[in-house]
Amino acid sequence: MSSSSDTDAPVLIIGAGTIGLSIGWELARSGTPVRIFERDEPGRAATWKAGGMLTPDAELQFEEPELYQLNHESLRRWPSFVETLEADTGIDLGFRTEGTLTVAPDEDSAAAMERVYRFQKEVGADVERLTGAEARDREPFLAPHVAGAVYTDDAQVNNRALVRALVNGIQKYEGTIHSSAPVKAVAPDATSPAIITNTGERIEGQQIVVAAGAWSRQIEGLDEAVLPPVRPVKGQIIELVSRPTFDLRHVIRGPDAYLVPKADDRLLVGATSEEKGFKKDVTADGLYTLLEGALELVPGIRELSIQNLGVGLRPGTRDNAPLLGPSGTPGVTYATGHYRHGILLTPVTAQEIAKLVQTGTSSEWLEPFLPSRFADRTPTV
Repeated sequence: MSSSSDTDAPVLIIGAGTIGLSIGWELARSGTPVRIFERDEPGRAATWKAGGMLTPDAELQFEEPELYQLNHESLRRWPSFVETLEADTGIDLGFRTEGTLTVAPDEDSAAAMERVYRFQKEVGADVERLTGAEARDREPFLAPHVAGAVYTDDAQVNNRALVRALVNGIQKYEGTIHSSAPVKAVAPDATSPAIITNTGERIEGQQIVVAAGAWSRQIEGLDEAVLPPVRPVKGQIIELVSRPTFDLRHVIRGPDAYLVPKADDRLLVGATSEEKGFKKDVTADGLYTLLEGALELVPGIRELSIQNLGVGLRPGTRDNAPLLGPSGTPGVTYATGHYRHGILLTPVTAQEIAKLVQTGTSSEWLEPFLPSRFADRTPTV
């Protein structure tokens, strides 16, 4: 792998979601030339439709201990990441730290929540169990019948402001973002790999980073033995307009929906998880599921106006953990497959992949998530 000091050729990044953009910004501000190729508009796919939740403790699952450690490390890096990016661009990222309430609307869900709570305590998560009354004292807009809740000291960010800031930051350091520029294929090479766009243009660089999210597997030229096992997972989301009298403060999570209040008077209700391929239609069933689940938690949203409906395609892998590191195809690095944690994992992915690209040195944070875990041979750096 070439370091940036060896060549003036750019690092070529495929995909301008939060992962591709943040890697580009980290590289550009350290003096490495970058060119980013996006099939649509920067940040307008899964990143734009996300809730912006930074919730490693609230989203902890029984089968994901290594992913939890990576998520928690990335949350630890978020305040510094925000401070640096805001200072670089002057754009407020809407970073909020009121925390998350995972709410049980009935006794059955309270029993399930209790099992997760015990596991969270076992692994050292910072969690606090609340009765229904205590949860309503902390968040008065909760339904009166809620059976209990678990509070986690998590955070959130305005994902759309994040996109604007990263684009601004990349341009500030003379990085280039190509919109409406799908990449058809890569031409692997250990020192001078190239991409081929849909128009047939061939562009060489010092290294290629595949950060194309759900579309990562569609790129031709990657070694068949190590094609990224990434699939699209459809998520429908509802954007409501909040009111001055409706001041929900915490992120609220329940069995069938989450609610995320934003400082710009948006209230996000999401998100379904559907194996529907690349279909991006909004369905009556999806909306009904979300609204029913949200109303059960916060009935006050009944009077709010719907501003927008959206669908994002999360990039899921076989184990729903990201692919981070050498791909096994010469000159190509993967930074994809972040599934439901793309926003949360932005700082740690950007910093560790930028380090890998510039120095050829991988960190211990990447080891459990190397693409080689799905291959029969050791990747070529």
